[in-house]
Amino acid sequence: MKDRSVLSGHIACFMAYAIFGVNIIVCKDLTGGHLISPIAIFTLRSLGAGLLFWILSLFFPNEKVEKRDYLKIFAAAFLGYFVTQLTFLMAIPDVTPMHCSIISSMSPIYTMFIAAYVLKEPLSAQKIGGVVLSLCGVLYLILNSVTSTSAVVQTTPIGVLLMIANSLCFSLYLGIFKPTIAKYSVVTFMKWIFLFSTLLSLPIAGSEIISIDYGALPQSFIFELSFLIIFATFITYLLIPIGQQRIRPTLVSMYSYVQPIIAIVISICVGMDTLSWQKVLAAVMVFGGVVLVNYSRSAKSA
Repeated sequence: MKDRSVLSGHIACFMAYAIFGVNIIVCKDLTGGHLISPIAIFTLRSLGAGLLFWILSLFFPNEKVEKRDYLKIFAAAFLGYFVTQLTFLMAIPDVTPMHCSIISSMSPIYTMFIAAYVLKEPLSAQKIGGVVLSLCGVLYLILNSVTSTSAVVQTTPIGVLLMIANSLCFSLYLGIFKPTIAKYSVVTFMKWIFLFSTLLSLPIAGSEIISIDYGALPQSFIFELSFLIIFATFITYLLIPIGQQRIRPTLVSMYSYVQPIIAIVISICVGMDTLSWQKVLAAVMVFGGVVLVNYSRSAKSA
């Protein structure tokens, strides 16, 4: 029975991060046509996922949220979803899928600094070495970021900076609001997160959403938006907690490497990206640094 539980945890994590990998390609195509703005896409995503979580909550026992926690959840929605996802959608048109997946894999680096500041976790030479190696990889990406006239969209420095902001904000969200996240069930927490996220974005995107001629949108756009809402948001936010409950945190973190692998392979296959020795070198530097940090944390916990 225990073996089945552990296996289901591995499957849940693999599926979640594989979907995240596909989502990078989907969002690249979704925003590339400039049919609607990133803030409008974000609002539709938040509204759709929120409705699904509120409907799902009807099939679970009602969980009361303490009054003092509503403000915390609102702040969590602002930092961990509104800012994080909006910077991602703004960045994705200006970064290649490969660069996007490389930079987004740096979350453990930011988490390490948060742990050092909040939990007073010491910074070892191995951790510092990992940080330096990863930062060198990102710096190398920025220095080689140019806009090409070729059919393959290249990365711009602003796109890299937005992706760094995206990854940093999500790490801050996990570090700052971890007690609140752990306090409530996934369904309860997420239904309020998406409600507050929608309320934050509606004043900005409301008029655009009302004026959109949805019947004129290409079927591919509707399909990709549906994938973003149902699979890349609703299902993944259910799968990851399952993995966190059934396998060790270090194993969960290692599954995050599935995301860039999936994104890179698909992007090359569909012609969204190209493979070059510069990109391989940058990827090796960033991933190598993250592995050093993760291995150091794993060894200490063991």
